[in-house]
Amino acid sequence: MNLRRFGKTDLFVSEVGFGAWAIGGGAMVGDTAIGWGEADDRTSQNAIFKALDQGINFFDTADIYGLGHSEELIGKMLGNREDVIVASKVGNVAREGKFGVDYSKQHILEACDASLKRLRRDAIDYYQLHTARLTHLQQEDCIGAMQMLQKHGKIRNWGISLNTYEPFPEAEYLIENKLVDGFQLVLNILNQTALPLIKRASEAGYGIIARMPLQFGLLTGKFDSGAEFADNDHRNNRLTPAVIQAYKEAVTKIWPLCEKYGLTKTELALSYILSYPEVSTVIPGIRTEEQAIKNTKGLTCLEKEDLQLIENADLDAVMKIIKQQG
Repeated sequence: MNLRRFGKTDLFVSEVGFGAWAIGGGAMVGDTAIGWGEADDRTSQNAIFKALDQGINFFDTADIYGLGHSEELIGKMLGNREDVIVASKVGNVAREGKFGVDYSKQHILEACDASLKRLRRDAIDYYQLHTARLTHLQQEDCIGAMQMLQKHGKIRNWGISLNTYEPFPEAEYLIENKLVDGFQLVLNILNQTALPLIKRASEAGYGIIARMPLQFGLLTGKFDSGAEFADNDHRNNRLTPAVIQAYKEAVTKIWPLCEKYGLTKTELALSYILSYPEVSTVIPGIRTEEQAIKNTKGLTCLEKEDLQLIENADLDAVMKIIKQQG
């Protein structure tokens, strides 16, 4: 597994990381699914160990994943190991059966202590504001809290996990004011809206984490229009028959690249993202040993002409439907 430097920090992260949302299990907030359906802890633990075997050293979680359960599993399996890099997030909350956000100074300070306890670590290597908006940043409570946590040694580096679609005024604000160490953003074959940002941010010295590389599993090619998901799986409302059909039509001209490079659809999807040197790491969701293996093999750098083919694909129809699904 190749390592890439995370911006200007002293972190060298595996180019494929471990997205730990799914191992949190089928959490619900009221009637809203915020997880990926039921998860078996033993299976998740084996997936973590297999990821280590495959050379993964970067694990990305959040306090809202499984309502803390994802962090607990990462803590139980990895603890205070110095040979791994653990990232978490703060700001999304579940209170009184409702999903919301809290970027107050008090909440961030208290939430960080709770995350450290669940993660069983002395410090969080990379702590992120979980999709904070520009208004939150301008109030400066959250920025002050992150800087205080860093000063006290509870976090080593910090940044923001950006919202899914452009525009990205939060990134512009943080770059202009020379804050944060990196950005987490969505980048995949279907959603390329962040490409201009990753180039600008990288040139300015920021690390880049690419999330949703497989667009909730769509880009593995394993779903057809009859796919069904459990009520406690957020994809139940996102991967509708209309989304799946639009996706299939959109990528018709892209999948022949699998044959050219001798790659599976998953391998092509991950290779596409890692073909941009600006990306520090890509974090597919991993919940089984099999996924840990599949998500770390067959990686290659695509030729420039093939990157352009993907970038020039007509994705408007599928992106419009995906945005409507949230």
